[in-house]
Amino acid sequence: MNRKEVDPEKSPNAKFGHLLRTLRDEHGWTQDELAEHMGCSGTHISAVETGRRPPTPRFAASADRALGTGDRLQRQSRAVRHTALLEGFPEYVTHEARAAEIRLYEVGVMPGILQTSEYTSALTARAVERGAITPEQGDERIALVAERQAALKRTPPPLVLAVLDESCLRRPVGSPTTMDGQLARLVEFAALPNTVLQVAPFNMGDRRPFDLPLYILTMENRSLLSYAESAQRGQLERETTSVVPLLTAYHQLQAEALSQAASVAMIEQVRKGTP
Repeated sequence: MNRKEVDPEKSPNAKFGHLLRTLRDEHGWTQDELAEHMGCSGTHISAVETGRRPPTPRFAASADRALGTGDRLQRQSRAVRHTALLEGFPEYVTHEARAAEIRLYEVGVMPGILQTSEYTSALTARAVERGAITPEQGDERIALVAERQAALKRTPPPLVLAVLDESCLRRPVGSPTTMDGQLARLVEFAALPNTVLQVAPFNMGDRRPFDLPLYILTMENRSLLSYAESAQRGQLERETTSVVPLLTAYHQLQAEALSQAASVAMIEQVRKGTP
């Protein structure tokens, strides 16, 4: 049988196709047999497995049901759809939506889960204007921010601990009205019963343990994972031995940052335009 090999690192399509083929092989099914369970054709299965056809959300959900893989293929299909995002981030988002605790440190821009729609739109419009992303990818980013924020409104809600570098407050995005609304959102966030908001002021200097954005999740089973990114790449880490030192450093960051009360006071000062 002539079987075309697929390099999972070639593209998100190829990675999904490789996973689908691996799971199908584990069941001992042919492409036609899987197609029969899914209600499609073997030719369709072949096209997806070789990366020639992207999986739709409906296809991924159907494959998960047929193969009994929970939402594994649906999660992998996110990477195919979210082509404007750094590697690892689409998968991180699926874990974030189920995490019991979310810890984040952000530099330069407000974290997506705290952005107002106006702030998100202003950031995205500028990226499209620069040619960094296409208008379609911009729409994708906006939709993902809304999706992430909606997932945080579940019951019970997760504990969210956010430390923002002072640059997040000082960097203008959009109009003055947009920034005022965004800063007001931070004050509202700090008042919630399941949140802690702190600012890492500029005068912390080299006492801050991180220079780049970092997200750490504690899942319901108390397992840990982290996501860190630079301008060019993102890294999802699941090994506890690698995540625990980051969690320790995060606690040190919180100890050095302003208290929540002092942080809210700084935000209000920025809103008033005072130093």
